[in-house]
Amino acid sequence: MAQIWAENSYCKRRRVGALIVKDQMIISDGYNGTPSGFENMCEDEYNVTKPYVLHAEANAITKVAASSNSSRGATIYITSSPCIECAKLIIQSGIRRVVYSANYHTEDGCLLLRRAGIIVDCIDINNEID
Repeated sequence: MAQIWAENSYCKRRRVGALIVKDQMIISDGYNGTPSGFENMCEDEYNVTKPYVLHAEANAITKVAASSNSSRGATIYITSSPCIECAKLIIQSGIRRVVYSANYHTEDGCLLLRRAGIIVDCIDINNEID
């Protein structure tokens, strides 16, 4: 489902989706993109990601923080493993498990999550058995 949510992103280089699930219910969602009120263009004229683009995890976490729900003890499903900055947000939000399907260009985020005692699982959705 996070993969379907990623399709909402206007980013051209990489589309990422995130869902936060608690007690078998989706309590928040997000995809990478610009902040509310900004143009929906993630890359500049050189195809470089603009510095103010939010990652899917950050969008989902800030969205749940602004709601009446709590992410403490939840699982976040992401189409890409988290970067180090998103890993810090995940730790602070009380999420206890991270499930992702593709690797980010560094492992720093996953290493930090494991150091914090968070369960990190990679599920290859491209090679699922019928």
